[in-house]
Amino acid sequence: MKKTFPLEVEGHKPARVIEMIHRDVKKYLKRERRKELPEGVDFWDFDCRVGGSIETAEVVHVSKISEAISSAPEKEWQAIYVEILVKQGVRMKRDRPPYVAKDKSSE
Repeated sequence: MKKTFPLEVEGHKPARVIEMIHRDVKKYLKRERRKELPEGVDFWDFDCRVGGSIETAEVVHVSKISEAISSAPEKEWQAIYVEILVKQGVRMKRDRPPYVAKDKSSE
């Protein structure tokens, strides 16, 4: 999804337009996550950018898209550019310290 949303829409207040943008983004993410995963892939991951225009868009984590969109009126943007690119994600095994059981006999 690469889309520019205008903040000034005739007949709607900017706060309502931002709610519509949130809804569109959530709908897109939900639709992409429902797609079947290829063999060897654990989850769908996303590369995201949000900004006032294509040139000024900054990289954000998928969990921070909502905050970035909500901050648009404070930054006085005329429009919001949202870019969400889907990629395949594979979970990496973390090295954890070995579990050491407590000795109950000393208590």
